[in-house]
Amino acid sequence: MHEYKRPLYSHIRSIVIDHDDADDVLQNTFVKVFQFLSGFKGESKLFSWMYRIATNEAITFLNQKARKSGIGSEALQSKMVENLQADIHYDGSEIELKLQKAVALLPEKQQLVFKMKYYQEMKYEDISDVLGTSVGALKASYHHAVKKIEEYVKGN
Repeated sequence: MHEYKRPLYSHIRSIVIDHDDADDVLQNTFVKVFQFLSGFKGESKLFSWMYRIATNEAITFLNQKARKSGIGSEALQSKMVENLQADIHYDGSEIELKLQKAVALLPEKQQLVFKMKYYQEMKYEDISDVLGTSVGALKASYHHAVKKIEEYVKGN
């Protein structure tokens, strides 16, 4: 738990954005990891298995939050990024905030791929294990995400 707490928190926070929400999702992730550890067959790396659980928990959390708010997940993402400036745990610059806004506009899969590659500096092979997508498709998603982000940054 100690070894994975920080990287999992960082990954979850990049998805759910809010610090308190990330703590809640991290706690749920570790509960599921311990709950299902006996069923881990070792077909993938423990790291990948835990990241897959964390990713699924974060996405489920966002979908539930959007449903409770009565808005779509894209609108929720934009709203969360707007609230980021008021978050005492956020210490990013204006450029980082603009990047967050651009990423929030991406489709969910491109967001995940971009965040794992850019923020967590994960290898495509590891992202492939986590998301269950081919390396080629991930490279294409990342490329499209970067192009869309560049266009947003240039235009805003």
